[in-house]
Amino acid sequence: MSVNVNRSVSDQFYRYKMPRLIAKVEGKGNGIKTVIVNMVDVAKALNRPPTYPTKFFGCELGAQTQFDSKNDRYIVNGSHEANKLQDMLDGFIRKFVLCPECDNPETDLHVNPKKQTIGNSCKACGYRGMLDTRHKLCTFILKNPPESTEGGSASVKKEKEKKNRKKDKENGSGSEAGNQENFDAPNPVDGDDDDEDWAEETTEEAQRRRMEEISDHAKNLTLSEDLEKPLEERVNLFYNFVKHKKENKTIDGADKEILAEAERLDVKAMGPLILSELLFNENIRDQIKKYKRHFLRFCLSNKKAQKYLLGGFECVVKLHQNQLLSRVPIILKDLYDADLLEEDVIFAWAEKVSKKYVSKELAKEIHAKAAPFVKWLKEAEEESEGSEEEEQEEEDDDENVEVVYSSSARELKVETVKPDKPEKEEDDIDIDAI
Repeated sequence: MSVNVNRSVSDQFYRYKMPRLIAKVEGKGNGIKTVIVNMVDVAKALNRPPTYPTKFFGCELGAQTQFDSKNDRYIVNGSHEANKLQDMLDGFIRKFVLCPECDNPETDLHVNPKKQTIGNSCKACGYRGMLDTRHKLCTFILKNPPESTEGGSASVKKEKEKKNRKKDKENGSGSEAGNQENFDAPNPVDGDDDDEDWAEETTEEAQRRRMEEISDHAKNLTLSEDLEKPLEERVNLFYNFVKHKKENKTIDGADKEILAEAERLDVKAMGPLILSELLFNENIRDQIKKYKRHFLRFCLSNKKAQKYLLGGFECVVKLHQNQLLSRVPIILKDLYDADLLEEDVIFAWAEKVSKKYVSKELAKEIHAKAAPFVKWLKEAEEESEGSEEEEQEEEDDDENVEVVYSSSARELKVETVKPDKPEKEEDDIDIDAI
């Protein structure tokens, strides 16, 4: 889904659009981090390098940032919600993108590392001014200007040279090369003329490189277009992607590709529902073992995905009711043993009969068949809690036992140390201590 670059403008026909930020939290504990999945597309819409808004988030949140340009991974340490980062992006746009005169985002930054200044020019209204360099991000921009210090790519250089030559021709003045071009004289053999710059390379390598650039651009366009589609269409795209992998018999090793496609379409939580429909049948027990890795990529520590997995499980039971209804508790245990379902998700599912995926009558039957497994799971949980309490009591008892050494005794004695008694009972004397 796209939003206005300047979100204070509510006009739906506002022509400056950008994709909504997609954030994915990875890792646990001290290693937790937030990956901004579509930062490249967002930065392209803002005409800024993707490192700038990422570093801006780090400055505002007081968190470290990581950039992996080759794999398009832009990371902010810590767990941060997409909505929070989207609001923070508005601050970046106000400070470093919008023109202070006309509020249009058609601006370019001009960095002068020697003078330590950052200029801002607007193509829409012609504004030219200087940015306030007190923000921490300005230090990063000064060290990492928008255009590389090499003066741009070769193609940009060629374009500039072509324009300069054209101007020289129109003005009737120019260098020797310009005078030579006015006459049909042959070029000197040892000359330094750049005639090869006037035509594109026609080698296979150059053609392949140009095709890759076009395909990369097309991929980015497809990504932003797909995210703007309704949820139902995105789910259908993901369904067809997995189905294609299955039909081509390449699905066994495609677990990472399937996860990446679900994340690209922002339907990760619903992934197990689609996978259940395409990968499970009456042989579900064997298929749980076969495709465990595929489901773990979605369900591990993701309770929402686990709920969708239970919904998919109900749909499979509906399709193969005669074979699977009686085996419901065994299948649930297989899912639990494979770490695809957590206890609290199973308990929450068992408490409420839903007709979201199957009829209410069938849902009641499935819950009735699952009751023995749910009961066993609760008892096992209670027993584990009880054993933990007993272990704690034993540890406390061990703390009250100590070895007492007496110089008058011939051997060591183990005695139980009783809790301290009131001062009135000081008359009790240990004979071994005399």
